[in-house]
Amino acid sequence: MLFNKVAIGGTFNVLHKGHKALLTTAFMIGKSVDIGLASDEFANRFRATQTRRYEDRKHKLIDFIEKFENKKYEIIEIHDSYGIATTETAIDCIVVCEETLLRAEEINAIRFKKGLNKLVIVVVPIMLADDGKPISGERILNKEIDEDGNVCQVS
Repeated sequence: MLFNKVAIGGTFNVLHKGHKALLTTAFMIGKSVDIGLASDEFANRFRATQTRRYEDRKHKLIDFIEKFENKKYEIIEIHDSYGIATTETAIDCIVVCEETLLRAEEINAIRFKKGLNKLVIVVVPIMLADDGKPISGERILNKEIDEDGNVCQVS
């Protein structure tokens, strides 16, 4: 099924295999994709370590997205966990990972209260590293694994 407009959101601090799976899914099933990218202030609100600058994260996203030729997309700076997902009427699908499924269900509840259409929720499984643990930006920054989930060799 092809959706008119798909939403996806995140911090995308370290663009890793899991993020790429989410983005690839969104571009495969959508004619257009709205990508909510956490502002610097929002991205750092609940993190122990500083995230990369918004513009740097945005450029990494664009570099990856360029491979999806002839697909429309927009990167939108978001300042909370919902972004435009609770207000945008043209969105008909949201792509999330298992970890953020509850947030998507919450978005649908808010949309219902506002009289907006319910979004189809597409869940992408969490990507695991070679060691069987989830791939995460934190693990990559700690040099436990690389962006593809390969375990880093300790020297």
